[in-house]
Amino acid sequence: MTTNTPVASLRVTAPEAQEAYDTQALQQLDSAHYLHPFTDHAALRERGARVIVRADDVYLWDSDGKKIIDGMAGLWCVNAGYGRASIADAVHAQLLQLPFYNSFFNTTNVPAVKLAALLAQIAPPQCQHVFFTGSGSEANDTIVRMVRRYWQLAGKPGRDVIISRRNAYHGSTLAGASLGGMAGMHAQGGLPIPGIVHIGQPNYAEEGRGMSEAEFGLHAAGWLEEKILEVGPDRVAAFIGEPVQGAGGVIIPPATYWPEIQRICDKYDILLVSDEVICGFGRLGTWFGCQLMGFEPDLIAFAKGVTSGYVPLGGVLVGSRVAHTLIDKGGDFNHGFTYSGHPAACAAALENIRILQAERLVERVALETGPHLKARFASLTAHPLVGHAETCGLAAGLNLVRRKGQTAHDCEAFPSTQAVGMLCRKHMFDNGVIMRAVGDRMIVAPPLSISVAQIDEMVDRIGYCLDLTLEEVAARGWMA
Repeated sequence: MTTNTPVASLRVTAPEAQEAYDTQALQQLDSAHYLHPFTDHAALRERGARVIVRADDVYLWDSDGKKIIDGMAGLWCVNAGYGRASIADAVHAQLLQLPFYNSFFNTTNVPAVKLAALLAQIAPPQCQHVFFTGSGSEANDTIVRMVRRYWQLAGKPGRDVIISRRNAYHGSTLAGASLGGMAGMHAQGGLPIPGIVHIGQPNYAEEGRGMSEAEFGLHAAGWLEEKILEVGPDRVAAFIGEPVQGAGGVIIPPATYWPEIQRICDKYDILLVSDEVICGFGRLGTWFGCQLMGFEPDLIAFAKGVTSGYVPLGGVLVGSRVAHTLIDKGGDFNHGFTYSGHPAACAAALENIRILQAERLVERVALETGPHLKARFASLTAHPLVGHAETCGLAAGLNLVRRKGQTAHDCEAFPSTQAVGMLCRKHMFDNGVIMRAVGDRMIVAPPLSISVAQIDEMVDRIGYCLDLTLEEVAARGWMA
């Protein structure tokens, strides 16, 4: 065991004033009527959903009064932290003045105009135009439409194939799930749709044996060129990737990877798309992940952190190459949504970005909280269950292994049937910290507002729960 924190100090506590909830009744209603995303509903019915009723700062409270550190910032999105009254006030004021109007029929609204201008200021300089959507999935659907329309207008309609990566996540809509590279999603619905193909992911721990990280980054980027030549350069329209693969398990590419991807896209005149739904708005210590990784995309998908999840909003930052073609040559772009540029959502985003700027939260991730999380996460590699741990800004992951090795490549994994990651996740939830399981890789992405002391609290709880997980798997005989 490696825990240094006394168990007593890890007990969850109730808020001072707790409203009474009938948890069982709520769970029964939930089971009877609410279909959850990515959920085995028969299994959920047996155990009942955890009912979250309140949030403040980086903490949540459930209906039984348990206090939980939200190590996942909701779902990678509550960048400014919970309880920001000024965001609620901005939305309320906008709802009273103009709760909704559409952006069709040559109309606009003040918050959408102001937000578009503000995004153009903080985005990479080539991205001066914005197309608003309601979510990241819709943003990536928009990108598919926009990429193919661009090549039509460029006189090359045969360039309609988009290359993505296995284990990538780009949403759950038909096009978004097709762009994503998750086999479990593709198996449920005949995906991907035509015109979308995949290459391997830049996972050094799994694929880089015998190479340095720098060598592997170039090798993994080379898979893109191989696929372009296989498909035919005259048919490939774009390559899409997350700067750091989030839902795939916080897969952090070597520093050589993205510059080489940029070189290959430039060589074959292919549009480069950065999915920043998770990495955008400070998660990696820069406003957008492409700025940290050193590449200049033609299109950027965003959502989540733009409003800190307070109100749904997404969009596409459109680079000059694509924007000017659509504007100057395109006529009507026959695509859009009822809620594109929703005034209340845009009001929330304006206040959220003001907070990120005023409190310098992006800079704090780069200079203070990100480095501290990196140091504390590295200390977890001393635990018998942890094969390796890595971070990028305020995104981090560690692998649970049956037997440690000299390097990440030499560790012995648990059989997938044992689902050790899910056992570990349960211990985390039960002991006051949310840590997501992606197979046997455990990941966190806390609010950008988290303090150094709160990072220590979170990592101490993680260490304690790793001890509990080790006790359980040892008792089951799985460590032999």
